[in-house]
Amino acid sequence: MPKTPKKSPSKKKARPTPPRPTAPVSPSSKAWSGRLAATDPAVEQFTSSLPFDRRLYAHDITGSIAHCQGLHEAGLLSEEETEQIRAGLAEIEEEIRHGRFAFLPTDEDIHMAVERRLIERIGPSGAKLHTGRSRNDQIALDLRLYVREEATAIMGLIRALQQALVALAKAHLGIPMPGYTHLQRAQPVLLSHHWLAYHDMLERDYGRFNDGLKRALSLPLGAGALAGTNYAVSRKRLSELLGFPAMTSNSLDAVSDRDFVIELLSASALLMVHLSRLGEELVLWSSQEFDFLELPETFCTGSSMMPQKRNPDVAELVRGKSGRVIGALVALLTLIKGLPLSYNRDLQEDKPPLFDAVDTVKSVLVILVRLLPGLIVHRERLERAAGDSLLLATDLADYLALKGVPFRQAHAIVGQVVRYALERKKALTVLSPAEWRRFSKQFGPDLKPYLTLQQSLARKAQPGATAMSQVAARIKELERQ
Repeated sequence: MPKTPKKSPSKKKARPTPPRPTAPVSPSSKAWSGRLAATDPAVEQFTSSLPFDRRLYAHDITGSIAHCQGLHEAGLLSEEETEQIRAGLAEIEEEIRHGRFAFLPTDEDIHMAVERRLIERIGPSGAKLHTGRSRNDQIALDLRLYVREEATAIMGLIRALQQALVALAKAHLGIPMPGYTHLQRAQPVLLSHHWLAYHDMLERDYGRFNDGLKRALSLPLGAGALAGTNYAVSRKRLSELLGFPAMTSNSLDAVSDRDFVIELLSASALLMVHLSRLGEELVLWSSQEFDFLELPETFCTGSSMMPQKRNPDVAELVRGKSGRVIGALVALLTLIKGLPLSYNRDLQEDKPPLFDAVDTVKSVLVILVRLLPGLIVHRERLERAAGDSLLLATDLADYLALKGVPFRQAHAIVGQVVRYALERKKALTVLSPAEWRRFSKQFGPDLKPYLTLQQSLARKAQPGATAMSQVAARIKELERQ
Protein backbone atom coordinates (compact mmCIF):
# COMPACT_ATOMS: atom_id res chain seq x y z
CA MET A 1 0.00 0.00 0.00
CA PRO A 2 1.26 3.32 -0.85
CA LYS A 3 2.26 5.36 2.18
CA THR A 4 0.11 8.24 3.07
CA PRO A 5 2.19 11.33 2.73
CA LYS A 6 2.86 13.09 6.03
CA LYS A 7 1.22 16.40 6.46
CA SER A 8 3.62 19.21 7.00
CA PRO A 9 3.13 20.79 10.39
CA SER A 10 0.83 23.74 10.13
CA LYS A 11 1.95 27.04 11.57
CA LYS A 12 -0.36 28.33 14.26
CA LYS A 13 -1.50 31.88 13.76
CA ALA A 14 -0.32 34.25 16.50
CA ARG A 15 -3.16 35.53 18.56
CA PRO A 16 -3.33 39.30 18.84
CA THR A 17 -2.63 40.69 22.28
CA PRO A 18 -5.95 41.67 23.76
CA PRO A 19 -6.26 45.34 24.69
CA ARG A 20 -5.84 46.17 28.31
CA PRO A 21 -9.30 46.42 29.83
CA THR A 22 -10.35 49.85 30.93
CA ALA A 23 -10.45 49.94 34.68
CA PRO A 24 -11.85 52.48 37.08
CA VAL A 25 -9.33 55.07 38.17
CA SER A 26 -7.45 53.90 41.23
CA PRO A 27 -6.49 56.60 43.72
CA SER A 28 -3.00 55.12 43.92
CA SER A 29 -2.34 54.80 40.18
CA LYS A 30 -0.01 57.19 38.39
CA ALA A 31 -1.50 59.83 36.12
CA TRP A 32 0.38 58.24 33.22
CA SER A 33 -0.21 54.56 34.15
CA GLY A 34 -2.07 53.97 30.91
CA ARG A 35 1.13 54.59 28.92
CA LEU A 36 4.16 53.61 31.00
CA ALA A 37 5.24 50.71 33.13
CA ALA A 38 5.47 51.02 36.90
CA THR A 39 8.07 53.57 37.94
CA ASP A 40 11.27 52.33 39.51
CA PRO A 41 11.15 53.15 43.25
CA ALA A 42 14.50 54.94 42.97
CA VAL A 43 13.02 57.15 40.27
CA GLU A 44 9.99 57.87 42.42
CA GLN A 45 12.23 59.01 45.23
CA PHE A 46 14.50 61.03 42.93
CA THR A 47 11.67 62.87 41.16
CA SER A 48 9.39 63.46 44.14
CA SER A 49 8.86 67.09 45.09
CA LEU A 50 6.42 66.30 47.87
CA PRO A 51 8.90 66.85 50.73
CA PHE A 52 9.04 70.55 49.86
CA ASP A 53 6.02 71.44 47.72
CA ARG A 54 3.52 70.12 50.26
CA ARG A 55 3.63 73.56 51.83
CA LEU A 56 1.67 74.79 48.79
CA TYR A 57 -1.35 72.72 49.80
CA ALA A 58 -3.59 75.69 50.63
CA HIS A 59 -2.73 77.46 47.37
CA ASP A 60 -3.23 74.23 45.42
CA ILE A 61 -6.66 73.73 46.96
CA THR A 62 -7.63 77.38 46.39
CA GLY A 63 -6.79 76.98 42.70
CA SER A 64 -8.62 73.65 42.51
CA ILE A 65 -11.80 75.10 44.01
CA ALA A 66 -11.75 77.90 41.42
CA HIS A 67 -11.07 75.40 38.63
CA CYS A 68 -13.96 73.24 39.87
CA GLN A 69 -16.29 76.23 39.69
CA GLY A 70 -15.04 77.00 36.18
CA LEU A 71 -15.74 73.43 35.08
CA HIS A 72 -19.22 73.62 36.57
CA GLU A 73 -20.05 76.90 34.84
CA ALA A 74 -18.81 75.39 31.57
CA GLY A 75 -21.25 72.48 31.99
CA LEU A 76 -18.53 69.92 32.63
CA LEU A 77 -19.48 69.16 36.23
CA SER A 78 -22.97 68.76 37.64
CA GLU A 79 -24.12 70.70 40.68
CA GLU A 80 -23.83 67.55 42.81
CA GLU A 81 -20.29 66.78 41.56
CA THR A 82 -19.24 70.37 42.13
CA GLU A 83 -20.46 70.33 45.72
CA GLN A 84 -18.81 66.97 46.35
CA ILE A 85 -15.48 68.23 45.07
CA ARG A 86 -15.67 71.50 46.99
CA ALA A 87 -16.55 69.74 50.23
CA GLY A 88 -13.88 67.11 49.67
CA LEU A 89 -11.19 69.71 49.03
CA ALA A 90 -12.19 71.68 52.13
CA GLU A 91 -11.94 68.52 54.24
CA ILE A 92 -8.54 67.68 52.74
CA GLU A 93 -7.28 71.16 53.55
CA GLU A 94 -8.33 70.66 57.17
CA GLU A 95 -6.64 67.26 57.27
CA ILE A 96 -3.34 68.70 56.07
CA ARG A 97 -3.55 71.78 58.29
CA HIS A 98 -4.08 69.69 61.42
CA GLY A 99 -1.53 67.01 60.52
CA ARG A 100 -4.05 64.25 59.89
CA PHE A 101 -3.26 63.82 56.19
CA ALA A 102 -1.31 60.67 55.34
CA PHE A 103 1.12 61.51 52.54
CA LEU A 104 2.23 58.46 50.57
CA PRO A 105 5.63 57.85 48.95
CA THR A 106 3.83 57.35 45.65
CA ASP A 107 2.08 60.74 45.75
CA GLU A 108 5.01 62.43 43.95
CA ASP A 109 3.84 66.01 44.52
CA ILE A 110 1.19 68.00 46.34
CA HIS A 111 -1.11 68.01 43.30
CA MET A 112 -1.27 64.23 43.06
CA ALA A 113 -1.51 63.84 46.84
CA VAL A 114 -4.59 66.06 46.96
CA GLU A 115 -6.13 64.39 43.90
CA ARG A 116 -5.47 60.90 45.26
CA ARG A 117 -7.11 61.76 48.57
CA LEU A 118 -10.04 63.47 46.84
CA ILE A 119 -10.80 60.31 44.85
CA GLU A 120 -10.54 58.26 48.03
CA ARG A 121 -13.05 60.51 49.76
CA ILE A 122 -15.67 61.16 47.07
CA GLY A 123 -15.06 58.51 44.42
CA PRO A 124 -15.13 58.93 40.61
CA SER A 125 -16.23 62.55 40.79
CA GLY A 126 -12.81 63.42 42.16
CA ALA A 127 -11.18 62.07 39.01
CA LYS A 128 -13.02 64.72 36.96
CA LEU A 129 -11.35 67.67 38.67
CA HIS A 130 -8.27 67.53 36.45
CA THR A 131 -10.33 67.99 33.30
CA GLY A 132 -8.81 70.76 31.21
CA ARG A 133 -5.90 71.22 33.53
CA SER A 134 -2.25 70.15 33.61
CA ARG A 135 0.11 70.09 36.53
CA ASN A 136 2.09 72.58 34.44
CA ASP A 137 -0.48 75.36 34.68
CA GLN A 138 -1.52 74.12 38.12
CA ILE A 139 1.91 74.67 39.69
CA ALA A 140 2.30 77.97 37.85
CA LEU A 141 -0.92 79.10 39.54
CA ASP A 142 0.10 77.73 42.96
CA LEU A 143 3.38 79.62 42.83
CA ARG A 144 1.70 82.87 41.83
CA LEU A 145 -0.75 82.53 44.71
CA TYR A 146 2.19 81.80 47.04
CA VAL A 147 4.18 84.79 45.76
CA ARG A 148 1.16 87.05 46.23
CA GLU A 149 0.73 85.93 49.83
CA GLU A 150 4.40 86.04 50.79
CA ALA A 151 5.26 89.28 49.00
CA THR A 152 2.34 90.92 50.80
CA ALA A 153 3.58 89.54 54.13
CA ILE A 154 7.13 90.77 53.48
CA MET A 155 5.83 94.21 52.54
CA GLY A 156 3.96 94.35 55.85
CA LEU A 157 7.14 93.48 57.73
CA ILE A 158 9.09 96.12 55.81
CA ARG A 159 6.54 98.69 56.95
CA ALA A 160 6.94 97.51 60.57
CA LEU A 161 10.72 97.86 60.34
CA GLN A 162 10.36 101.33 58.82
CA GLN A 163 8.15 102.31 61.74
CA ALA A 164 10.82 101.07 64.17
CA LEU A 165 13.43 103.19 62.37
CA VAL A 166 11.22 106.29 62.47
CA ALA A 167 10.70 105.71 66.20
CA LEU A 168 14.48 105.54 66.68
CA ALA A 169 14.95 108.73 64.66
CA LYS A 170 12.37 110.54 66.77
CA ALA A 171 13.87 109.27 70.04
CA HIS A 172 17.40 110.30 69.05
CA LEU A 173 16.60 113.61 67.36
CA GLY A 174 19.36 116.13 68.03
CA ILE A 175 22.15 113.64 68.69
CA PRO A 176 25.12 114.30 66.38
CA MET A 177 27.53 111.69 65.11
CA PRO A 178 30.31 111.49 62.56
CA GLY A 179 29.17 110.68 59.08
CA TYR A 180 31.56 108.34 57.28
CA THR A 181 32.96 107.74 53.84
CA HIS A 182 35.47 104.94 53.33
CA LEU A 183 34.80 104.21 57.04
CA GLN A 184 36.73 107.41 57.81
CA ARG A 185 35.15 110.32 59.64
CA ALA A 186 33.89 112.79 57.05
CA GLN A 187 31.29 115.36 58.18
CA PRO A 188 28.92 115.58 61.13
CA VAL A 189 25.35 114.35 60.70
CA LEU A 190 22.45 113.65 63.01
CA LEU A 191 21.99 110.08 64.23
CA SER A 192 18.31 110.44 63.29
CA HIS A 193 19.36 111.23 59.74
CA HIS A 194 21.40 108.03 59.70
CA TRP A 195 18.44 105.90 60.85
CA LEU A 196 16.21 107.47 58.20
CA ALA A 197 18.69 106.51 55.48
CA TYR A 198 17.70 102.89 56.12
CA HIS A 199 14.04 103.87 56.02
CA ASP A 200 14.54 105.20 52.49
CA MET A 201 16.39 102.04 51.40
CA LEU A 202 13.45 100.00 52.67
CA GLU A 203 11.01 102.24 50.83
CA ARG A 204 12.69 101.28 47.56
CA ASP A 205 12.57 97.62 48.62
CA TYR A 206 8.84 97.94 49.33
CA GLY A 207 8.32 99.42 45.89
CA ARG A 208 10.18 96.54 44.22
CA PHE A 209 8.02 93.92 45.91
CA ASN A 210 4.89 95.86 45.06
CA ASP A 211 5.96 96.33 41.44
CA GLY A 212 6.77 92.64 41.06
CA LEU A 213 3.25 91.74 42.16
CA LYS A 214 1.86 93.52 39.11
CA ARG A 215 3.49 90.89 36.90
CA ALA A 216 2.96 87.96 39.27
CA LEU A 217 -0.82 88.43 39.29
CA SER A 218 -1.44 87.18 35.77
CA LEU A 219 -3.53 84.01 35.67
CA PRO A 220 -1.82 80.99 34.00
CA LEU A 221 -4.70 78.56 34.59
CA GLY A 222 -6.19 77.50 31.25
CA ALA A 223 -2.81 77.17 29.57
CA GLY A 224 -3.00 73.40 30.08
CA ALA A 225 0.23 71.51 29.53
CA LEU A 226 1.47 74.07 26.98
CA ALA A 227 -1.10 74.66 24.23
CA GLY A 228 -4.32 75.59 26.01
CA THR A 229 -7.27 73.24 26.44
CA ASN A 230 -10.24 71.96 24.46
CA TYR A 231 -12.80 73.03 27.04
CA ALA A 232 -14.81 76.24 27.14
CA VAL A 233 -13.80 77.14 30.69
CA SER A 234 -13.82 80.93 31.06
CA ARG A 235 -10.35 82.13 31.99
CA LYS A 236 -11.81 85.56 32.68
CA ARG A 237 -14.13 83.98 35.22
CA LEU A 238 -11.22 82.08 36.81
CA SER A 239 -9.31 85.37 37.09
CA GLU A 240 -12.24 86.91 38.93
CA LEU A 241 -12.59 83.96 41.28
CA LEU A 242 -8.90 84.07 42.20
CA GLY A 243 -8.51 87.84 42.34
CA PHE A 244 -6.11 88.12 39.41
CA PRO A 245 -6.35 91.41 37.51
CA ALA A 246 -4.91 89.89 34.32
CA MET A 247 -4.34 86.58 32.57
CA THR A 248 -1.41 85.29 30.57
CA SER A 249 -1.61 85.78 26.81
CA ASN A 250 0.60 82.91 25.64
CA SER A 251 0.14 79.35 26.91
CA LEU A 252 3.75 78.34 26.19
CA ASP A 253 5.07 81.20 28.25
CA ALA A 254 2.47 80.73 30.98
CA VAL A 255 3.65 77.26 32.00
CA SER A 256 7.38 77.98 31.70
CA ASP A 257 7.53 81.50 33.15
CA ARG A 258 9.26 81.88 36.50
CA ASP A 259 10.17 85.54 36.08
CA PHE A 260 7.80 86.45 38.91
CA VAL A 261 9.71 84.09 41.22
CA ILE A 262 13.03 85.58 40.14
CA GLU A 263 11.68 89.09 40.67
CA LEU A 264 10.64 88.19 44.21
CA LEU A 265 14.09 86.73 44.85
CA SER A 266 15.78 89.75 43.29
CA ALA A 267 13.81 92.11 45.53
CA SER A 268 14.56 89.83 48.47
CA ALA A 269 18.28 89.74 47.72
CA LEU A 270 18.52 93.53 47.53
CA LEU A 271 16.45 93.88 50.69
CA MET A 272 18.83 91.50 52.46
CA VAL A 273 21.83 93.49 51.22
CA HIS A 274 20.33 96.57 52.87
CA LEU A 275 19.60 94.68 56.08
CA SER A 276 23.12 93.24 55.99
CA ARG A 277 24.51 96.78 55.91
CA LEU A 278 22.40 97.64 58.94
CA GLY A 279 23.60 94.47 60.67
CA GLU A 280 27.20 95.39 59.93
CA GLU A 281 26.80 98.82 61.48
CA LEU A 282 25.17 97.35 64.59
CA VAL A 283 28.18 95.03 64.92
CA LEU A 284 30.65 97.88 64.44
CA TRP A 285 28.88 100.41 66.60
CA SER A 286 28.48 97.98 69.50
CA SER A 287 32.19 97.13 69.50
CA GLN A 288 34.43 98.67 72.17
CA GLU A 289 36.34 100.46 69.40
CA PHE A 290 33.24 102.45 68.35
CA ASP A 291 31.10 102.14 71.49
CA PHE A 292 28.27 104.14 69.94
CA LEU A 293 25.56 101.84 71.27
CA GLU A 294 24.73 98.63 73.08
CA LEU A 295 22.56 95.85 71.78
CA PRO A 296 19.95 94.60 74.24
CA GLU A 297 21.35 91.69 76.23
CA THR A 298 18.41 89.50 75.26
CA PHE A 299 19.57 89.78 71.64
CA CYS A 300 23.20 88.89 72.37
CA THR A 301 24.97 85.66 73.25
CA GLY A 302 28.04 84.84 75.29
CA SER A 303 31.16 82.79 74.76
CA SER A 304 31.58 79.14 75.74
CA MET A 305 35.12 79.95 76.88
CA MET A 306 35.48 83.69 77.56
CA PRO A 307 33.22 84.82 80.41
CA GLN A 308 33.34 88.54 79.59
CA LYS A 309 32.05 88.26 76.02
CA ARG A 310 28.83 89.84 74.77
CA ASN A 311 28.53 88.82 71.16
CA PRO A 312 26.28 90.53 68.57
CA ASP A 313 25.20 87.20 67.07
CA VAL A 314 21.80 88.41 65.87
CA ALA A 315 23.30 91.30 63.91
CA GLU A 316 26.00 89.00 62.54
CA LEU A 317 23.41 86.48 61.36
CA VAL A 318 21.39 89.25 59.73
CA ARG A 319 24.57 90.01 57.81
CA GLY A 320 25.36 86.36 57.12
CA LYS A 321 21.91 85.25 56.01
CA SER A 322 22.03 87.68 53.11
CA GLY A 323 24.28 85.16 51.36
CA ARG A 324 21.54 82.52 51.40
CA VAL A 325 19.06 84.81 49.70
CA ILE A 326 21.57 86.03 47.14
CA GLY A 327 22.39 82.37 46.49
CA ALA A 328 18.71 81.60 45.91
CA LEU A 329 18.53 84.31 43.25
CA VAL A 330 21.63 82.99 41.50
CA ALA A 331 20.23 79.43 41.68
CA LEU A 332 17.00 80.44 39.94
CA LEU A 333 18.74 82.48 37.26
CA THR A 334 21.03 79.54 36.57
CA LEU A 335 18.10 77.13 36.52
CA ILE A 336 16.16 79.12 33.93
CA LYS A 337 18.92 80.31 31.64
CA GLY A 338 19.15 77.28 29.32
CA LEU A 339 15.60 75.90 29.30
CA PRO A 340 13.82 75.51 25.95
CA LEU A 341 10.09 76.18 25.80
CA SER A 342 7.95 75.17 27.40
CA TYR A 343 7.77 73.27 30.71
CA ASN A 344 10.77 71.20 31.82
CA ARG A 345 11.11 69.16 35.00
CA ASP A 346 14.08 71.33 35.96
CA LEU A 347 11.48 73.85 37.13
CA GLN A 348 10.69 71.58 40.05
CA GLU A 349 13.92 72.90 41.57
CA ASP A 350 12.58 76.45 41.79
CA LYS A 351 10.77 75.84 45.05
CA PRO A 352 13.48 74.95 47.62
CA PRO A 353 15.46 78.18 47.06
CA LEU A 354 12.27 80.23 46.86
CA PHE A 355 10.89 78.85 50.11
CA ASP A 356 14.21 79.18 51.91
CA ALA A 357 14.67 82.77 50.76
CA VAL A 358 11.18 83.82 51.81
CA ASP A 359 11.54 82.16 55.22
CA THR A 360 14.93 83.80 55.71
CA VAL A 361 13.77 87.29 54.74
CA LYS A 362 10.75 87.13 57.02
CA SER A 363 12.75 85.85 59.98
CA VAL A 364 15.34 88.63 59.59
CA LEU A 365 12.69 91.35 59.36
CA VAL A 366 10.87 90.00 62.40
CA ILE A 367 14.01 89.86 64.55
CA LEU A 368 15.10 93.38 63.58
CA VAL A 369 11.67 94.81 64.38
CA ARG A 370 12.07 93.33 67.87
CA LEU A 371 15.74 94.29 68.30
CA LEU A 372 15.81 97.95 67.27
CA PRO A 373 13.56 99.37 70.04
CA GLY A 374 15.97 97.92 72.63
CA LEU A 375 19.10 99.69 71.38
CA ILE A 376 20.92 101.74 74.01
CA VAL A 377 22.57 104.75 72.39
CA HIS A 378 25.71 106.21 74.00
CA ARG A 379 24.95 109.87 73.39
CA GLU A 380 28.11 111.25 75.02
CA ARG A 381 30.31 108.97 72.97
CA LEU A 382 28.58 110.00 69.73
CA GLU A 383 28.82 113.70 70.58
CA ARG A 384 32.48 113.36 71.45
CA ALA A 385 33.21 111.64 68.14
CA ALA A 386 31.17 114.21 66.23
CA GLY A 387 33.09 116.98 68.00
CA ASP A 388 36.30 116.09 66.15
CA SER A 389 37.20 119.49 64.66
CA LEU A 390 38.55 117.91 61.47
CA LEU A 391 34.93 117.12 60.50
CA LEU A 392 34.51 120.89 59.95
CA ALA A 393 37.14 121.05 57.19
CA THR A 394 34.58 121.10 54.38
CA ASP A 395 32.68 123.92 56.09
CA LEU A 396 35.92 125.90 56.19
CA ALA A 397 36.55 125.35 52.49
CA ASP A 398 32.98 126.47 51.82
CA TYR A 399 33.61 129.57 53.96
CA LEU A 400 36.44 130.57 51.61
CA ALA A 401 34.42 129.68 48.52
CA LEU A 402 31.61 131.98 49.69
CA LYS A 403 34.22 134.78 49.82
CA GLY A 404 35.10 134.24 46.20
CA VAL A 405 38.04 131.87 46.53
CA PRO A 406 37.78 129.13 43.85
CA PHE A 407 36.74 125.94 45.63
CA ARG A 408 39.75 123.92 44.45
CA GLN A 409 42.04 126.62 45.86
CA ALA A 410 39.96 126.79 49.05
CA HIS A 411 40.22 123.00 49.38
CA ALA A 412 44.02 123.18 49.13
CA ILE A 413 44.26 126.02 51.68
CA VAL A 414 42.19 124.16 54.26
CA GLY A 415 44.20 121.01 53.56
CA GLN A 416 47.33 122.95 54.52
CA VAL A 417 45.63 124.16 57.71
CA VAL A 418 44.69 120.59 58.60
CA ARG A 419 48.29 119.42 58.12
CA TYR A 420 49.55 122.34 60.24
CA ALA A 421 47.11 121.49 63.07
CA LEU A 422 47.88 117.76 62.99
CA GLU A 423 51.64 118.37 63.12
CA ARG A 424 51.16 120.51 66.22
CA LYS A 425 48.49 118.22 67.69
CA LYS A 426 46.00 121.07 67.82
CA ALA A 427 42.29 121.11 67.10
CA LEU A 428 41.16 123.47 64.34
CA THR A 429 38.91 125.19 66.87
CA VAL A 430 41.87 126.40 69.00
CA LEU A 431 43.94 127.95 66.23
CA SER A 432 44.41 131.70 66.72
CA PRO A 433 43.25 134.31 64.18
CA ALA A 434 46.89 134.95 63.31
CA GLU A 435 47.45 131.28 62.56
CA TRP A 436 44.43 131.22 60.25
CA ARG A 437 45.61 134.32 58.39
CA ARG A 438 48.96 132.67 57.73
CA PHE A 439 47.14 130.52 55.17
CA SER A 440 44.66 133.07 53.75
CA LYS A 441 43.85 136.70 54.36
CA GLN A 442 40.20 135.79 53.73
CA PHE A 443 39.94 134.20 57.19
CA GLY A 444 38.36 136.99 59.24
CA PRO A 445 36.40 137.59 62.44
CA ASP A 446 33.29 135.94 60.93
CA LEU A 447 35.06 132.55 60.87
CA LYS A 448 33.92 131.57 64.35
CA PRO A 449 30.44 130.19 63.40
CA TYR A 450 32.16 127.87 60.94
CA LEU A 451 34.08 126.27 63.80
CA THR A 452 31.05 124.94 65.71
CA LEU A 453 29.38 121.56 65.32
CA GLN A 454 25.83 122.84 65.73
CA GLN A 455 26.29 125.55 63.10
CA SER A 456 27.75 123.00 60.70
CA LEU A 457 24.65 120.82 61.10
CA ALA A 458 22.24 123.74 60.87
CA ARG A 459 23.71 124.97 57.57
CA LYS A 460 22.79 121.66 55.86
CA ALA A 461 19.18 122.81 55.48
CA GLN A 462 18.40 121.74 51.92
CA PRO A 463 15.59 119.16 51.51
CA GLY A 464 17.00 115.73 52.31
CA ALA A 465 19.99 117.08 54.24
CA THR A 466 20.94 116.57 57.89
CA ALA A 467 19.87 119.87 59.50
CA MET A 468 17.59 119.43 62.52
CA SER A 469 14.81 121.34 60.76
CA GLN A 470 14.88 118.99 57.78
CA VAL A 471 15.14 115.78 59.80
CA ALA A 472 12.34 116.81 62.19
CA ALA A 473 10.10 117.68 59.23
CA ARG A 474 10.86 114.34 57.61
CA ILE A 475 9.97 112.45 60.79
CA LYS A 476 6.63 114.28 60.98
CA GLU A 477 5.95 113.54 57.33
CA LEU A 478 6.64 109.80 57.82
CA GLU A 479 4.50 109.67 60.95
CA ARG A 480 1.60 111.16 58.98
CA GLN A 481 2.09 108.57 56.24
